[in-house]
Amino acid sequence: MLVVFDVDGTLVDSQHAIVAAMTEAYVGAGLAAPSREAILGIVGLSVPEAVAVLSASGVDHPVAAIGDAYKAAFNRARTAAPRADPLYPGAREAIAALAARGDVLLGLATGNSRRGVERFIDTFGFHGVFATTQSADDAPSKPHPGMLLLACAEAGVTPEETVMIGDTTFDMQMARAAGARAIGVAWGYHPPERLAAAGAQTVLSRFDELIPALSPPQTEATA
Repeated sequence: MLVVFDVDGTLVDSQHAIVAAMTEAYVGAGLAAPSREAILGIVGLSVPEAVAVLSASGVDHPVAAIGDAYKAAFNRARTAAPRADPLYPGAREAIAALAARGDVLLGLATGNSRRGVERFIDTFGFHGVFATTQSADDAPSKPHPGMLLLACAEAGVTPEETVMIGDTTFDMQMARAAGARAIGVAWGYHPPERLAAAGAQTVLSRFDELIPALSPPQTEATA
């Protein structure tokens, strides 16, 4: 089984850094910053797609420049204080428990850049833990299935043997488009009811619910 995690909003509580960086990018362009709710609503998309959604009502918005400014602001914040955005409670323990199993491979699929993925692994000491890591530099933005299909190919498993763990509808839709199972988490940036509507098999309220949830869904026996 391949278990693939999203990063922001699933493993790492990065909401403050994301909101601050996006606000700085818009203000720097001389524009009103989107609301906190709107910014957190696009977490999971790759940066160009996220800014395009936030700027949908502003046809004259310099989307590319805002995206570049956001990435620069976010990278400055992460470089200055790499541990300012903590792992969610239970995340490290869940990863360690799964990594110790011989029947499980672990992966990442995130809208972050490759540099962001490497920083995440360096910051939290996850070297050698993930069999595959996919970023915004490797495939189209979620909910396109490309990241997950690349992860399956690199890990040598089928989508049917793969589970995507994420906090946004984009994660759930990506999993379903790839033919993988989808499990949502309630502590991230999209509410549980949206995750369920987007195809989540279940939505976890705590990380210690993850391992039991990975068991294949039981089907009712027929007479």
